[in-house]
Amino acid sequence: MTWKLGEEEKFQRAQVLAAKVNLLLDAIVDRSGRPYDYPVIGAGTRKIGHYVSRTRWSRLRNGQDQVVPDECLRAIATVFGVNPEYLLDENAPLPPEVEAELPRVRIKRLSEVRDFAVKALAVVDPERLKAITEILDEAIHSSRPAPDTKTDRR
Repeated sequence: MTWKLGEEEKFQRAQVLAAKVNLLLDAIVDRSGRPYDYPVIGAGTRKIGHYVSRTRWSRLRNGQDQVVPDECLRAIATVFGVNPEYLLDENAPLPPEVEAELPRVRIKRLSEVRDFAVKALAVVDPERLKAITEILDEAIHSSRPAPDTKTDRR
């Protein structure tokens, strides 16, 4: 494993792993189009011979310091269908499956921020809410892929 294992890097390692796992959760869905959840992860890792407890999964997703064996990370990567190096190597590139979904993930996350702002500011400050939602709506709109403008030349 190529992770830095010094005391100072434990927190960073946990945060990087959490970010990577949460990006997998946002970007990759199961065959029916639903996001993965613990029951799917737990069953999938057991099917390939590795048990990931609900506690370990929660701690991993939340960036809490823990020792995560390479076998566990390989099993999780296998469930998601990505190269295990993505989770094993701190500097590994994004899997192509994830990179292809980044525009959708960006829109989803911006929408979540917009929804939070609406809930938090609707009663307190309607003018600021309007300004923030306009900015976020524009960001969401600009994040959408442009329609394919190629013409059929026969």
